[in-house]
Amino acid sequence: MKKLPMLMILAMTLLVSACGSKEVPNANNWETEDFSFVDQNGEEFSKSDLKGKVWVADFIFTNCTTICLPMTANLIKLQQQLKDEGIKDVEFVSFSVDPETDKPEVLKNYGTKMNADLSNWHFLTGYSQAEIEKFALDNFKTLVKKPENEDQVIHGTTFYLVDQEGTIIQDYSGAKDVPYEEIIKHIKILQNY
Repeated sequence: MKKLPMLMILAMTLLVSACGSKEVPNANNWETEDFSFVDQNGEEFSKSDLKGKVWVADFIFTNCTTICLPMTANLIKLQQQLKDEGIKDVEFVSFSVDPETDKPEVLKNYGTKMNADLSNWHFLTGYSQAEIEKFALDNFKTLVKKPENEDQVIHGTTFYLVDQEGTIIQDYSGAKDVPYEEIIKHIKILQNY
């Protein structure tokens, strides 16, 4: 008879621990390589600066005449929603796909004009065009291509959710019909809310 209560306690313990270990559904689990670039303040910024934090990444450029302004506005909306919900320790990382044009001061001006909160948003540059094209494809499975003699860059419009270890967990539409509630839900799962 003593075994029955012990088995019930064990079963309840397993049930409770299983409830607490949620995972983001259909996770990509793409590893990101180490990187060290330059942020909008002209300071070195690397993957190690993001260790232990959940981050949301995208690819944009300041001279973009189409989708980058709406994408940045959408990330600003997400940034504000996270603040409104009291969710901390989420960083935003925008990789410039036009590093020749997007020097640190240009990126800082862009972020400021867009009213982004730069305290947890890092606009990155400091690499060659070839490097960002390879980095985007190898890590985020997305195309970045600057046609010769043109000032516009071909790039994806996706937001990427990256976990505390730098693994890309999920990707979402960043241009229109952004699934804000789903992104926030997934961030909460990663942060064990």
